[in-house]
Amino acid sequence: MKTSDDLRSLLERIDHKGYPAYKDTRGSYRFGGYTLHIDHVQGDPFASPSKVSISISGRNAGFPSRLFDLPHKRIALQDYLTRIFGRKLESYNFKAKGSGKSGLISVSRCGQEILERTALSIHPESGDISVHFEIGFPARGRTIAAFELIKILFDFLPECVLSSFYYKKLNAGALEDVLSLAEDQKYIRDQLPKLNLCAFVADGSVLPRESGVSSRPMRQAVAFHSPDSLKVTLNLPHRGPLSGMGIPKGITLIVGGGYHGKSTLLKALELGVYNHIRGDGREYVITDDTAVKLRAEDGRSIKNTDISLFINNLPNGKDTVSFSTEDASGSTSQAANVIESMEAGTSLFLIDEDTSATNFMIRDELMQRVVHRDHEPITPFIERVRGLYEDHGISSIIVAGSSGAYFQVADHILQMDRYMPKEITDFAKEESKAFPSVTLPNEKPDSPSFHRVVKPSRTSPKNGRNKIKTLGKDAFQINKETVDLRYAEQICDSEQTTALAYAMLYAQLHLIDGKRDLCQIAEELLALINDKGLAAILDSGYVKSNLAMPRKQEIYAAFNRYRKL
Repeated sequence: MKTSDDLRSLLERIDHKGYPAYKDTRGSYRFGGYTLHIDHVQGDPFASPSKVSISISGRNAGFPSRLFDLPHKRIALQDYLTRIFGRKLESYNFKAKGSGKSGLISVSRCGQEILERTALSIHPESGDISVHFEIGFPARGRTIAAFELIKILFDFLPECVLSSFYYKKLNAGALEDVLSLAEDQKYIRDQLPKLNLCAFVADGSVLPRESGVSSRPMRQAVAFHSPDSLKVTLNLPHRGPLSGMGIPKGITLIVGGGYHGKSTLLKALELGVYNHIRGDGREYVITDDTAVKLRAEDGRSIKNTDISLFINNLPNGKDTVSFSTEDASGSTSQAANVIESMEAGTSLFLIDEDTSATNFMIRDELMQRVVHRDHEPITPFIERVRGLYEDHGISSIIVAGSSGAYFQVADHILQMDRYMPKEITDFAKEESKAFPSVTLPNEKPDSPSFHRVVKPSRTSPKNGRNKIKTLGKDAFQINKETVDLRYAEQICDSEQTTALAYAMLYAQLHLIDGKRDLCQIAEELLALINDKGLAAILDSGYVKSNLAMPRKQEIYAAFNRYRKL
């Protein structure tokens, strides 16, 4: 292997040459305590930055195996080290001068959630560390500024590496806190099914966010406090006793006036499928990690989905057992979202009345009398919600602000009053007796079919050059096809969207053969990732784009919204 001296000599030789001469730097170089890999060199100073990585042996890094011997510990440690490294790099960003992206140094920017990322990985047995990041190789115009790159690689980077990835250089107390939080969060998550709960919200949690564009906690917000009737106390391995609201499995209704915190609570539960960092305010908001936020999604495509649980006998005679459309209505899209989520293995639906199709959620008694059931193709969710729980084990948490119809079927009813929850189940049930109840069907419907064979499109990507572009959290493009994920609202990071794009491309190149069904394809993708890591879907010798791990539910969501499949 070449040494750092070899790299320095090479850079000195190519100084002032044309930018393409930087290509000669590709390779691996041994520095003191770590190895630098120059994996991909940008074409010019205005192109996407060069991809570089470093590798450190577990022996040199020196982290005790107890910090990464289980997946939840390893992911938490990886996240913590990525954040430290990111802060160190930021202090040197653009201090090397030049044109275009010269001097840029960056690694994945972590949000409030703790995600597994390709940016930094720790081998679960050896403790070897691999870090992937970007450097804008400096130039003046399109002429190499080698001594500016020498400054980055030999002055800035060693300081960042030394202070980020060596156990003896780090704050041991902070590391222990990261480990303790990860173990406490894992404990709560493991306790949910044992206690027959689908979610837990700790007393003292801060649920409101700073603003609509910031996921940081709101200052001076009202801290959450559980009603006594739903209070649960857990004895965490490190923190000890922690009390909070346990939401039982079944059907839970959240009501209250506008701006009193209904949707804020639901949003916290949506993202409770992920662990959060210390200080987020939601670090002890833990939700069944298969939970799916359901909503209407007008205009989305639906492919061969059995929505007959909710929609039958359409006037145009269209098949609803294998329903397809390129432009779904609110009700058909929400029906498809329910069935597709069941197919993806969810145990909890999260629904907000504000983002749902009214005719999908409810038909009141008067409407049932005026328009007879035989003339209405839609069976509303209120008539199926009990069966979904009793027959399929899927609970529902529903936010309602204008209709009291769900009082009849709810197991628990919470009223949010100035961000404070009160259980009003008995009161609401008693009051509802004075009003006509919705007529519910007696017969049980057939279970939906999930056997959907995925056939390759005539325009499917081929082996070779395929262009992928990520449009924030909301969408990705494979070549010229855009997959809209705006309403897959539990995607919390654009790197998850990038991972979904590469997962879709990998599936088209290697798994979709017209014989496998969607469940088989998704399971094979997840098995590949679990066995070889998230970078395995890149089909590349280097991490050309940093990825964050999406859930199984979002993988299904991407397949279901990809119009070319």
